Amino acid sequence: MEFQSWWLLGFPLFFGLGWLAARIDLKYLLTESRTLPASYFKGLNFLLNEQPDKAIEAFIEVARADQQTVELHFALGSLFRRRGEIERAIRMHQNLVNRVDLTNEQKTLALYELAQDFLKGGLLDRAEEIFSDLRKTHYKESALQSLLHIYVVEKDWFKAIGVAQELEKISTDPYQKEVANYFCELAAFERSHSRPEQAKEYLEQALSANRKCVRANLLLGEWAAREGDHTLAIEIWKRIEGQNPAYLFLVADKLLESYRALQKTREGLNLLRGFQERYPALDLLNAAFQATLETEGANTAYRLVRDDLRRNPNLLGLDKFLEAQAIDSPPERRADLQLIKNLVQAYAGRLALYQCETCGFKARQFYWHCPACGGWETYPPRRNAELELQRS
Repeated sequence: MEFQSWWLLGFPLFFGLGWLAARIDLKYLLTESRTLPASYFKGLNFLLNEQPDKAIEAFIEVARADQQTVELHFALGSLFRRRGEIERAIRMHQNLVNRVDLTNEQKTLALYELAQDFLKGGLLDRAEEIFSDLRKTHYKESALQSLLHIYVVEKDWFKAIGVAQELEKISTDPYQKEVANYFCELAAFERSHSRPEQAKEYLEQALSANRKCVRANLLLGEWAAREGDHTLAIEIWKRIEGQNPAYLFLVADKLLESYRALQKTREGLNLLRGFQERYPALDLLNAAFQATLETEGANTAYRLVRDDLRRNPNLLGLDKFLEAQAIDSPPERRADLQLIKNLVQAYAGRLALYQCETCGFKARQFYWHCPACGGWETYPPRRNAELELQRS
């Protein structure tokens, strides 16, 4: 394409238009900056110099000086809550709620933020009142989740069941596990107050809500055994195999006790060994090992753990293997085996933990309700050592 000399006339024009646009933008920026209070720039300066506390105080001055900065009020309130300054967060959001110049959307948001402040500050009754009102807004699902948290903390299981069932209708997340556990909590309460029939009814409702609720059959079996009906207890506990056989370790010792009460120890031991072969688990092995040791002696117990260790090599199984060897060894060799066992046990103990899948909280005992994050049935029925073995 050839260069046309008249194009030179266009350059001054384009340059002039660019200069004019820059002047207009600069003029607009200067006008806007003059409307902002000095505290705004002080706050920015403090932020740039990594002085957050002074920056917050400067922005508070801005919020006091200019009531139109609604978004700044919301931002400061949320920041105070995250920092644990609940009283300041409540004051900030209450001021927003009381303002008459907010839109309906802003007023609803202010109420939601205020409820969150009350919840974090432990003012559960005030938080509950606001969240209940917010059920009629587009914050419904979040409000219901907060109400569910409140009712679980307060152990108001009837209300928790109602909210969980309501949540299930509008949420993509299932709540059968939670509802079943709430019924189990009600059953445990009734049982502790000597109302066994009502307790059993709640456990049946738990199984209706979630047919795989192992906890319900665990409790039903325990109560049948306490009442002396060991045949029924065994029958109920056996149902756990059809629900989730990984949880059989929870009833291993109880099953053996009921079989002993019926004078059928060998039958119970054979059942337990069968479970261990089909669904190997460290806790099942422990129960089978102790029962075999007491019933059939050290040699049989030794062969049991040896064969299991070959199928499922792990440190906790090795610990039992060394224990079985030490029992039937001469005194001079027993001391050496005990020394090795102590070393293995010290290391293996770090792996003999249950770990919440939601928050990672570790515990030596199994929990239905995580004491850290509050999740229900978030502990897999396997210790860390077994889970690591499955992954490898």
